[in-house]
Amino acid sequence: MHYLLILGLKQIIFAAKQVNSVAQPIGIFDSGYGGLTVFRSIAHLMPQYDYLYLGDNARAPYGNRSFDTVHEYTWQSVQWLFAKGCPLVILACNTASAKALRTIQMQDLPLLGNANRVLGVIRPTAQLIGGYSRSLSVGVMGTTGTVSSLSYPKEIAHSYPNIRVSQQACPMLVPLIENGEQDSAAAAYFIQKYTQELLAQDPLIDTILLACTHYPLIAHHIAQHLPAGVQVISQGDIVANSLQDYLGRHAEMQQRISCGASQQFFTTDDTSNFDLHGSQFFGAAIQSSFADVLP
Repeated sequence: MHYLLILGLKQIIFAAKQVNSVAQPIGIFDSGYGGLTVFRSIAHLMPQYDYLYLGDNARAPYGNRSFDTVHEYTWQSVQWLFAKGCPLVILACNTASAKALRTIQMQDLPLLGNANRVLGVIRPTAQLIGGYSRSLSVGVMGTTGTVSSLSYPKEIAHSYPNIRVSQQACPMLVPLIENGEQDSAAAAYFIQKYTQELLAQDPLIDTILLACTHYPLIAHHIAQHLPAGVQVISQGDIVANSLQDYLGRHAEMQQRISCGASQQFFTTDDTSNFDLHGSQFFGAAIQSSFADVLP
């Protein structure tokens, strides 16, 4: 794995240095479709920028994969976005943010020797989610990978040490949603099952965080199984506002991002299938191109 990463670094390091001083798009990455819900919020808040979205659909889902595998796949995709000129990449994927972001920030990026940056979705969400809860009890619904990483309990504890965090892994939801079955009887069964299991952990939960970017498509179904007064929070607007704040505080990065209001979509799998299903997540018709991210 390390040999492949080093080889990939050699392939992109020259290109990355060449575009380092040129204004380019913001890169947004997800293992598949889910990040499009975050992209939608970002583009709505800041439509002036150019964006390039990459979905690694050929290797999705990431949720049940090991830390090493998620890091390898994510870093290959980030390098591809860097080679396309993106100086800033948002990991709009909770599993990638949980299992790969820290290694990328601490080990991989310093080897490039440039000012490119990679940000995730967990920290900005964790920094705000406690403010939604009055009972000081928050529930988190996510993939097995995100839940097992314990990233949300750890990050929330930094900002809100008094918040009680209960987690529920929901391994069946992403496959159902990606196959267009979010309104099916099977989806209804698992949504009710996971929601009840989460609430059973702590009856005082008054806020449920959807810690998977696929779940906004079923937020209304989840809400049907919740007691009055329990709210469901999606990440899109939180991440978008956090990114806007980041760019406001980092003028050097903002100056490197082009403002042509363009949107490009790429997938590592079949483009027609991506366009069909991706439009449901993005809320508008999209047209993608194929991306070969392997080094």
